[in-house]
Amino acid sequence: MNPGGQSVAWSSGGAYESYMGRWSRPVAQEFLAWLEVPAEGRWLDVGCGTGALSQTILEMSSPREVRGIDPSTGFIDYARKQVKDRRARFEVGDAQALPYSKATFEAVVSGLVLNFVPEPATAAAEMARVALPGGMVAAYVWDYAGEMQMLRYFWDAAVALDSAASDLDEGRRFPLCRPAPLAQILQSAGLRDVAVRPIDVRTHFHDFDEYWVPFLGEQGPAPGYATSLDEDGRDALRERIRRSIPVAPNGSFDLIGRAWAVRGIA
Repeated sequence: MNPGGQSVAWSSGGAYESYMGRWSRPVAQEFLAWLEVPAEGRWLDVGCGTGALSQTILEMSSPREVRGIDPSTGFIDYARKQVKDRRARFEVGDAQALPYSKATFEAVVSGLVLNFVPEPATAAAEMARVALPGGMVAAYVWDYAGEMQMLRYFWDAAVALDSAASDLDEGRRFPLCRPAPLAQILQSAGLRDVAVRPIDVRTHFHDFDEYWVPFLGEQGPAPGYATSLDEDGRDALRERIRRSIPVAPNGSFDLIGRAWAVRGIA
């Protein structure tokens, strides 16, 4: 096995929802409350994935229109099936070359995506380009290096068993998971009044299997690594993680998921 050569799969909406849905939806709610975008705006959701952020915009922000764009056909198909609101439209496209005219949207947002874009600075510049003057441009990413505890327990155990796994650890690979570089990317795109804040959500797990099973869905670096192991390797990883998580006498436990959010004005 060659962990360094493992590719990242982002194609199955259902598997991704099982893996990250419990975290991403409450983070989206806190994020939108922070932005305070006025009603009746036109929104663009860059890297919309399964449509979780777009759906939350529709529920919370009273938009006139929400466009969602993502390179994954599987995710776009899932979003179209799940989000039935007539104000929403989803299409396949590239965050680094947005197919929209300059100064089109009152709000341009991106949730849990910028780390996975090959050239995030280009994507940020594109987000700024399609925002109206005075419009909101904002994004959030997981705190992979710190308080995204679900993944930190996973990678700390994986690296202890296999040092080559460090090449896949998002906390090591993605510098944008820290506040300073995240702010810098919006400032470099020409945005003003840039601000960064943490968003913490706490999730309850009834038992260890509720935590572990989503890692077998092959969506993202950690599940991709877990499913690339043989059965003995996967069992060893599972057991090491299980021993590292402090649990209540009934086997339940809580974990914090932290995202770093950034916003700026076009």
